[in-house]
Amino acid sequence: MKIDLQPGTYIIAVSGGVDSMVLLDILRQKKGVNLIVAHFDHGIRPESIIDRQLVAQVAGQHGLSFIYDNGYLGAGASEDKARIARYKFLESVKAASGARAIVTAHHADDAMETAILQILRGTGRRGLSSLASNNDIVRPLLLVSKADIYAYANANGIVWNEDSTNKDILYARNKVRHDIVPKFSAKNKEKIHKIIASAHQTNKEIDELLDLALHMQDSQTTLDRKWFISLPHNVSTELVAHWLRRQKIRGFNRRQLEKLVVSMKTLPKDHKIVVNKTHAVEIKSKILALIRLER
Repeated sequence: MKIDLQPGTYIIAVSGGVDSMVLLDILRQKKGVNLIVAHFDHGIRPESIIDRQLVAQVAGQHGLSFIYDNGYLGAGASEDKARIARYKFLESVKAASGARAIVTAHHADDAMETAILQILRGTGRRGLSSLASNNDIVRPLLLVSKADIYAYANANGIVWNEDSTNKDILYARNKVRHDIVPKFSAKNKEKIHKIIASAHQTNKEIDELLDLALHMQDSQTTLDRKWFISLPHNVSTELVAHWLRRQKIRGFNRRQLEKLVVSMKTLPKDHKIVVNKTHAVEIKSKILALIRLER
């Protein structure tokens, strides 16, 4: 299983499941790659301590740095809450270590499940390719199937733990995994993977155009009001989403975004529209200004 990764220090997220244990085994053998093994115990399952023990043991066997944290989220914590807590931990480890990026074990099947979930949730264009790699997070297994991961694990004597919550269909992802994906033929799965790859390329090109449009504004935190009002609604919605992400503002959903765009186009000057706890958009006579709220 060939993986391309530039030399440097990386934070590798290892849960103890087969995907991340296989990725750890592959990357530990790459020359020039220094790994810091990071394990986050969500505190959802009482038996999760055995996952930490396994990951710590394997990291120790290979002389790798190991760090972990416990989220104490409790049974029944949502997927979103668990994901947010996990990435907050991983990003803090990356910042503290000065690592080049975080590496995760998301694979082709994960990408397909995520795309289906995003379609069901009614998310925008980025939903189809939301698991793509970027400068901060590298996902080197995105073209590798789950079947190939199991094949590698069995052929190389990889030890892993199965997460009991992976079978709980109360979680939306598990319902997609167990009830929807198995109904697809191999040919249909291949088509979906091609659609995801195409969406990733299309989104990349759209983002480049949005970058260009924002670059033509007077500053990174302002938009020409007259120009913005003249944009078609769908275009202005994509532009605002990209604008906010460039300022490291995330966590907004489609409904919030739509409401924000309509307000930016229709409210008179001197109005202030709250975006989140830290930022707002201030409407002035000629510009729309993204401002930081005073605490």
